Amino acid sequence: MTSLRRLGSSDLHVFPLALGGNVFGWSADEAQSFAVLDAYAAAGGNFVDTADAYSQWAEGNEGGESETVIGRWLASRGNRSDVLVATKVGAHARYKGLGAANIKAAAEESLRRLGTDHIDLYYTHYDDESVPVEEIVTALDQLVKDGKVRAVAASNISPERLRASLDFAEAEGLARYVALQPHYNLVSRATYEGALLDTAERGGLAAVPYYGLASGFLTGKYRPGATVASVRAGGAGRHLETERGQKVLAALDTVAAAHDAELASVALAWLASRPTVVAPIASARTVEQLPALIAAADLKLTDTELAALTEASEA
Repeated sequence: MTSLRRLGSSDLHVFPLALGGNVFGWSADEAQSFAVLDAYAAAGGNFVDTADAYSQWAEGNEGGESETVIGRWLASRGNRSDVLVATKVGAHARYKGLGAANIKAAAEESLRRLGTDHIDLYYTHYDDESVPVEEIVTALDQLVKDGKVRAVAASNISPERLRASLDFAEAEGLARYVALQPHYNLVSRATYEGALLDTAERGGLAAVPYYGLASGFLTGKYRPGATVASVRAGGAGRHLETERGQKVLAALDTVAAAHDAELASVALAWLASRPTVVAPIASARTVEQLPALIAAADLKLTDTELAALTEASEA
């Protein structure tokens, strides 16, 4: 069985591949979503990532659809105690920003949609620099004190604001961030590496990267002349036009062939090997897409293979 990893300084122990919930209630309907969640749980997965804003960008949606689907699945399966649910605050159209009152109100709505009395990991989705870190950290700490949140985390935040948040929490004895969700993958390294990674490492934070497969580009299905039917094809396909994208694909092809593995498995295994990274996030719209993601949890790449991938991904 795949070993669970401790999430920073928290008491949460997570499967080394977090299942992204951004597709639930969007490109995956409820039946498809339930099937993917069932398959992930059956493989030992216990870490589901969502946000209150998912998927307000889709026509006819208002946000909260993903949480609602996950909540219905948890209720129907009776497995709430077996699943760690991470969700986020600050980007929902009706609950924008990180003011204390908004954090409290948004959390209540997330709890309602999820059909639970607690959120395991609660992220600030995007930093709100109009609000002092003291107000944000204090509001999150109150949710922890009230038993509505087990641990808190941040996403899309500057190194300076992250450090200030950690310093304030430590000085006041409040709940401190245990994890960070950065944009990070083989074709997007500068979005995390550098000052942000250094701050997370010094603070003992676990990284749970999003866009781990670069919107599908690192699955290898985007090739010159290929047409991919995906709502994310435009964003993923642009990497084909870069020298780095082409070098990364070539390196992934070589390593994947050596392990008889899918490119997605190799890309996620590389990501999981990076400093601070505990569990990359990847989403599956169908059950058929899931095995390659799960396989990354147990795929051991050699130092030479990791170095080759790292070199190919240099800017």
